[in-house]
Amino acid sequence: MRAYARVTAQAVKRGGGTVLTELRGDSPLLLRRTHDEDGIVTVHLVGGAAGPLGGDELRLDVVVGSGAALRLRSVAASIALPGRAAAPSQFTVTARVASGGSLQWLPEPTVAAARCRHNAYASIDVAEEADLLWRDELICGRYAETPGSLTMSTSVAYAGAPLLRQCLRVGPDADGWAGPAVLGAAKATGSLLQVHPGISAGGPIVLGPTAVRTPLRGPATLTTVVADDAHALRAYLGRR
Repeated sequence: MRAYARVTAQAVKRGGGTVLTELRGDSPLLLRRTHDEDGIVTVHLVGGAAGPLGGDELRLDVVVGSGAALRLRSVAASIALPGRAAAPSQFTVTARVASGGSLQWLPEPTVAAARCRHNAYASIDVAEEADLLWRDELICGRYAETPGSLTMSTSVAYAGAPLLRQCLRVGPDADGWAGPAVLGAAKATGSLLQVHPGISAGGPIVLGPTAVRTPLRGPATLTTVVADDAHALRAYLGRR
C-alpha cells in the first residue's frame, strides 16, 4: 500500500491565528483537525487501516508558515506489523518550519511488533527564529514479545546548518541493540528535541538513571531516555 498525506499551516494576515490551507491524506494516513489546544491548531493522524504492514510506503509532508502554529498528534500507537511482502514497510515524514512558525510533533509511540521490518525516517528543516518540539517514542515489541527489526532515523537542520543526526536500529537485524551500550534490558526508548530562540546553552541535566537532557548547537536541547515501559518513558519526556 502507498499513501500520501500533507498538511500546510499559514498565519492569518488579519486578526492573527492559524489557518490550514492544505489538509489531505490517503488511508491509512488520514488527517483530522480537532479541538485547538492552548490556541494552537491541532491535527490528529487517524489510522484508517492496520499497520504499517510489510511493503507499505507511507509519506507525510508538513509545512508551517511564518507566524503559524501547528500541533500534530495521533489517536493511537502505530504498530509496525509483518506483511506478506518481503519488502520492509516505510514511513517518511518531512517538515519545514518558517521563521516565526511553530511546530509540535507529538504522536503516540511506534511499536515494533514481532517479525516486522520497518523504517521510519524524519527530515526537518527549521528556519532561524522558529520553534520546534519533536518527540519520538519506540516500544520494542508488544507484551512479552521479542521485537521485529526497526530503524528510526531523524535529521534536523536549523538555519540552514545541521543540528541533529541520529539513527537507532533494534531487532534481529541490528547487532548489539540489546547490549549495555544501547538499550540493555529496556523495552522503551525515545527522545524530545526542543528548538526555541530563548533556550540558553548550559550543561547536561540528568533527569534520572537512564534519562538526560543535553544542549545542542544553537538554541536547542535534546532529551534522550531509555525506560522499562511506555509509561515511564512518557513521564521523562513530559518534563520541561
